[in-house]
Amino acid sequence: MAELHFFTGTMDSGKSTLALQTNHNHAARGRVGHIFVTRDRAGRGLISSRLGLTHEAIEVDPGFSFWRHVVDTLTRGGRLDYLVCDEAQFYTGAQVEDLAKIVDELQLDVFAFGILTDFRTQLFPGSARLVELADRMHALQVEALCWCGKRATHNARTENGVMVVEGDVIVVGDIDQPTDPGQPTLAGVSEAETDVAYEVLCRQHHRRRLTAARARAVSLAPEQPLPFG
Repeated sequence: MAELHFFTGTMDSGKSTLALQTNHNHAARGRVGHIFVTRDRAGRGLISSRLGLTHEAIEVDPGFSFWRHVVDTLTRGGRLDYLVCDEAQFYTGAQVEDLAKIVDELQLDVFAFGILTDFRTQLFPGSARLVELADRMHALQVEALCWCGKRATHNARTENGVMVVEGDVIVVGDIDQPTDPGQPTLAGVSEAETDVAYEVLCRQHHRRRLTAARARAVSLAPEQPLPFG
């Protein structure tokens, strides 16, 4: 029986790598699938892993219909056995419902990969709907680490080096790395105006807003107490 799988973890936990590996494993057994992605850091129509792996993919915009795409493919005589859907946290609730419908009505396996919560520690709408509808939910076994060495459980955003917990939910950036020079973010702000980066933290240091850079600054000023709160 076909199933809707949701693989989730923090940033830097290997989601895109596993998505590409999943596609490779199924394709190697003669199965035919399509890969989907949205807002990948490598650009439109690409899925990329921090290990350097890339693959062409179908870009999912807010108005994209998975159901229409699959039905049109099958109607034209194409073959489809499975879908690999990366960055699924950015999908709309309706798109996730389409994926569930494809599993139930067309018996195609769907493998979705995404972050569970945003930098505010709140569920992404797409991830929330996947938690509600998925047949199986998998927590990735590759644990990302906070700068302190503990397991990272939260995604943090920094703007111009300062951790923020408010703002637009979707802004393109990368872990410990600013956006490309001149590249507009999804919030319409260029890097010349705001240097956006992401970092994974344990709950304790996310709550204290203690990023790696701030921890280093504190360590260089021992007379200043650590920020508790």
